[in-house]
Amino acid sequence: MSSEDWYRNEEWSEEIENKFFEKLKRARRKEQYLRIQACTIAGTEPDVALSLLEQYFELNDEFDHAQAYCDMATAYIAKGEIANAINSYGKALERESAFPNLKTDAYILYPLLIVENKLTKLYPSANEVLDEHQKRLMFPVDHFRWHAAKAIIAAEIGSNALAAEHARMAFDAAKIKKSGFRFHQSLGLVGKKYKGVVSELRAIHA
Repeated sequence: MSSEDWYRNEEWSEEIENKFFEKLKRARRKEQYLRIQACTIAGTEPDVALSLLEQYFELNDEFDHAQAYCDMATAYIAKGEIANAINSYGKALERESAFPNLKTDAYILYPLLIVENKLTKLYPSANEVLDEHQKRLMFPVDHFRWHAAKAIIAAEIGSNALAAEHARMAFDAAKIKKSGFRFHQSLGLVGKKYKGVVSELRAIHA
């Protein structure tokens, strides 16, 4: 890693921590470096990430709050604290409503987390968020996650035909092998991350 990437450490240790905070002392935009470093390790070092984000929110940054809340959600998911993750995504969505020019993936990650964890009481909220932000879908993975969440919610309330249609459209998105972006053909593809969701969609689509 180059010296310019001192705030993008993918691993964490006492030595790395000391170097990071030494650099941070001399940095002007401390809030951005704290958030980016937290984002980089949120899934592998969640406690460290949450600590960094706490420090981020203590600073005067009006730009990246929504993404910081999403990073908190990632850390909480890694810790198995789903309720806290749901709450963090909710804060991200609230922040986006107040500052609509700054968007995150909370609109799709929030409902997907709800259906993946079978939080049926939150299905109406998830469905509302999905409908509100449907026009934002861009990449194949976005369409996959959106239709997957809609399929699972529809199946829960007994709308089997609608659930099957959403499941089919999710599978159609998963089959796409090129993003359509000339120089980034692999950008935004579904990949193999959503095996659990795919298994549920197969049962719905059967």
